[in-house]
Amino acid sequence: MYEVGAESGRYYCLNVPLRDGIDDQSYRHLFQPVIKQVVDFYQPTCVVLQCGADSLGCDRLGCFNLSIRGHGDCVEFVKSFKIPLLVLGGGGYTVRNVARCWYVYHFTAQFTINHQKRNTRIENQNSRQYLEQIRQTVFESLKMLNHAPSVQIHDVPSDLLSYERPDEADPDERGSEDNFSR
Repeated sequence: MYEVGAESGRYYCLNVPLRDGIDDQSYRHLFQPVIKQVVDFYQPTCVVLQCGADSLGCDRLGCFNLSIRGHGDCVEFVKSFKIPLLVLGGGGYTVRNVARCWYVYHFTAQFTINHQKRNTRIENQNSRQYLEQIRQTVFESLKMLNHAPSVQIHDVPSDLLSYERPDEADPDERGSEDNFSR
């Protein structure tokens, strides 16, 4: 949580460490206010959202209890900002979970898209107090920056565009090895 970047990039990185077993309700309770604050602060012109299926309940390597509906709620929330959005998959070590998550149309006839085995769920170790502490820490990190980051666009000076050095070989012409330094 305290790895927030270094040097001139300090506070431009946010980490949100979650404990095992987080469920849809707890995840939503943290995701929505954090993402809203991040969007309000950074004012992005586009968003790339990676939605790994390894956070789904019953994943072989994952340790969360999210449902496909929980994933979908997060995507819907980000879509509500009306910012161009690219959604990527990723992660997922239980083939049936990944298939249910990303190939919904192949599973709709079974009506089991949100099915999770109850006996394999992990206890949610993310208390309300813990999630609130994370939320406050993320908000404090954002306050450390003076303004939303941006890239300034400047016209290239015309004299720079026509700048030529007579001692340089023409890069568009293929020459002998003598043109290359060793």
